[in-house]
Amino acid sequence: MRASAAAKINLALVVGPTRDDGKHEVATVYQRLAIADRLELEPAPELLVEGFDADTLVRGALEALAARAGVEPRWHVRIEKRLPIAAGIGGGSSDAATALRLANATLAEPLPDADLREMAAGLGADVPFFLVDGPQLGTGDGRVLKPLDLPQDFWVVLLVPRLVQKPSTASVYAAFDLRDGAAGFDERRAALLAALDEVRRPRDLAALPPNDLASSPLADELRALGAFRADVTGAGPAVYALFHHKERAQEAQRALKAAGESWLTAPAWYG
Repeated sequence: MRASAAAKINLALVVGPTRDDGKHEVATVYQRLAIADRLELEPAPELLVEGFDADTLVRGALEALAARAGVEPRWHVRIEKRLPIAAGIGGGSSDAATALRLANATLAEPLPDADLREMAAGLGADVPFFLVDGPQLGTGDGRVLKPLDLPQDFWVVLLVPRLVQKPSTASVYAAFDLRDGAAGFDERRAALLAALDEVRRPRDLAALPPNDLASSPLADELRALGAFRADVTGAGPAVYALFHHKERAQEAQRALKAAGESWLTAPAWYG
């Protein structure tokens, strides 16, 4: 069995105070992209995950599935990594969700979707997103999802800056707390929801509030090169830029070739 494990970007990320469970309250807009890792899965005598030595999420996902289904975790998974690692685009989370779907389909009695989503929520805040289709509003700590009807007819340049080492997500949130970043969360969340209500065309996405966790001067450069929206995704360091026309996106990608590794892609509804 083979499937794609798509990347995502956060078209907006509004972060609030720490919750009782130690996680932060957020309001975020998840958008899937048409660039992806590739996974192959087949039944096997024992659990084996190959292709990405640093994997923990796929193995954990399959062990959780086996425990819930009352079976032994007997699958062989091969991961073909095409997405940058630790860039804020959810590659590991997408791999885990894809492995869950593929392995579940091999069971004599596959678990219902609700069970898969519950297990996904235990693996990471953005893993459940990769089990549903289309853009989603994530609230709570990001795991509570609501479908969004957003335009999908635009181009995306995704750029991972060269020589920029991403700090851990925990340290990014710690820095956010130190600067009292949660102040005004209710107002910023309300502004995000109000802006989403007004989105009709791609250019309306420009009104979404900026990422609360991280920023990059590359976003300013991409806007100067014609992007109608550009920002950091997740905790970074990847930067995305949205363009109306493919040719303009290609020009911007060429102009920033020296800044880092980049991809020209588009929104994807599922996968």
